[in-house]
Amino acid sequence: MEANDEPAPDVSIVVPVYDERDSLAELIDEIDAALGTLDRRSELIFVDDGSTDGSGEYLRDRARSRTDMLVVDLGRNAGKSAALAAGFARSRGAAVVTLDGDGQDDPAEIPGLLIKLDEGYDLVSGWKQDRQDPARRRVASRVFNRVTATISGVELHDFNNGLKAYRGERIRSLDLYGEMHRFIPVLGAQQGWKVAEVAVNHRPRTHGRTKFGLERYARGMLDLLAVVFMGRYENRPLHLFGGIGFGFLLIGTAIGIYLVIEKLTGHAIGDRPLLLLGVLLIVVGIQLFTFGLLAQMVVAMRNERVSRDRR
Repeated sequence: MEANDEPAPDVSIVVPVYDERDSLAELIDEIDAALGTLDRRSELIFVDDGSTDGSGEYLRDRARSRTDMLVVDLGRNAGKSAALAAGFARSRGAAVVTLDGDGQDDPAEIPGLLIKLDEGYDLVSGWKQDRQDPARRRVASRVFNRVTATISGVELHDFNNGLKAYRGERIRSLDLYGEMHRFIPVLGAQQGWKVAEVAVNHRPRTHGRTKFGLERYARGMLDLLAVVFMGRYENRPLHLFGGIGFGFLLIGTAIGIYLVIEKLTGHAIGDRPLLLLGVLLIVVGIQLFTFGLLAQMVVAMRNERVSRDRR
């Protein structure tokens, strides 16, 4: 059932769901109880990410008797980023709160997130300070979060927590794809968002099993490099590739000068591995510098086209 067009809600709750049928009844009741403590109009948006256990059917059945509940069916398992993007696109609230459909995120934390959001922040991320997961997942998560904070410069303890609150117009303007949902705080900070974090209750899983393995953290590192690169060097790729290439070129040239001096003093250099290393560094350095220059030209042409289209 579609949510009413008027008036727009104050808060949109977006919940991606993938095979969580057993936890949904209790979760919906808990969300209703949390929202009942707020003097705000609200809507519930559940995104069925290709569930095969009847989650979608159950949600649609619940939505038939409500005007504040919307179920978005992706038709296939497209991933959490796609599910969140679909939910954000259908949301209308001035504030948007997300939580996972497995029941581990506590809906009772929603009011606290909104209070913090009202202090002027654009994103408030929950921090599972006492995480109720197996030890190996806790360790892997701690390492992942520390590395992400160090590389991105965004000081959060828990980037991947599904319990977050956003300013509606901000999150609806974000282009979310791939598996970038882990790095929404980083993407937001790159666009000048004010980001905060609050400790939230985390509960042990009582239904089903986790859909994520440790390999997601390895993929997450690659995603992080992509996010940082796009954020820092999207408009100046020459600074990255040209800088690395110039460094290689300097080292290779220094090696070459050293070997020339060795040759002039009577030492044989033809069979020395250092000669191959010096030549390789010079060649690779020139290639990287050239690649960066070409990439900078592409960026300049893109920006010129965008500027011309806006006139």
